[in-house]
Amino acid sequence: MTSLIPGPRLTLPSIAAWLENPWPFSEHNPVRVEESAEDGKYLIRAELPGFDPEKNISVTAHEGLLTISAEREAKTVEHGRSEFYYGKFSRSVSLPPGADATKITAAYKDGILEISMPLSDKPHEKQVKIKVGKS
Repeated sequence: MTSLIPGPRLTLPSIAAWLENPWPFSEHNPVRVEESAEDGKYLIRAELPGFDPEKNISVTAHEGLLTISAEREAKTVEHGRSEFYYGKFSRSVSLPPGADATKITAAYKDGILEISMPLSDKPHEKQVKIKVGKS
């Protein structure tokens, strides 16, 4: 029997591989994170296995946004296959109200980067005194 649909036929393994990659349906990011708030702290955990935290990972906080950047140098695989991600990666998350990014800490263990900062229930407000000038 001849197929009425022109072109290559998709096999079950190729369909499964296509569905594993969320790219056509959502933003794909190789840096996966967990966020939580507990014991007065805002915590972010990021999966970054195989990175040297002193050379290849950086964490910055600026204007309410926390950015985790990492880089993995490409290695050529002549025989076999590789599904590793190479190059520069970054992931940004908005900090919740009350997160004090001036007191941020980060630790790396077993491929997990854990970032922590104090979290206050009170919004950070500052009373500004108005100077009155004479005309």
